[in-house]
Amino acid sequence: MKSFAVIGCGRFGSAVARTLYELGNEVLAIDGDEEMVEAISQDVTHAVQADVMDEGVLHELGLSNVDVAIVSIGSDMQASIMATLIVKELGVPKVIAKAQSELHGKVLKKIGADKVIFPERDMGVRVAHNLASQSIIDYIELSPDYSILEITAIPAWYGKTLETLKLRNKFGINVMAIKRYDSIIVSPEPEEKVNIGDVLVVLGNTNDISRLESKAGE
Repeated sequence: MKSFAVIGCGRFGSAVARTLYELGNEVLAIDGDEEMVEAISQDVTHAVQADVMDEGVLHELGLSNVDVAIVSIGSDMQASIMATLIVKELGVPKVIAKAQSELHGKVLKKIGADKVIFPERDMGVRVAHNLASQSIIDYIELSPDYSILEITAIPAWYGKTLETLKLRNKFGINVMAIKRYDSIIVSPEPEEKVNIGDVLVVLGNTNDISRLESKAGE
């Protein structure tokens, strides 16, 4: 079990906090708004109303002992930056910060955020990929160069083994798993056949993923 601190309990922060708690982790939720703290208090380990820009307060709350801090403050860029800086100075091993813009993200990186996420932008990208092809279920950009794609098997793949399809040779992608009904086959063998309704989870270079998407959209 890991311990997390979620600073900022708006829609994004509260969703992260609740999910982490449901997965069996210890979650401390912090926000300056009493109503937001009250709303999430039953869904996390601890929920506290506090000034997220007060280093002394965050230290007293024991943030130096958590494994990961997620700074998910909404529109207050100053509070976001200060909270990120403080938790880094408190020695939190991993700090993930939500950014509203590219400039905001650059600042967060500069002051030590280990990972910066752009929920609105990333969701927009995923929706666009989903709309572009009925076969695309989900799209996650890991970096500017690599992405993960969940794609429903197209008819041309039915009944063929992964070895026969040669997806790596043709598209430069690796099949990480196959979702089949309620089960999942992790690291499938080359002899594994693709069935109707299978969902392939693939990893590859962003350009190669785009070529695969184009094929699926035909």
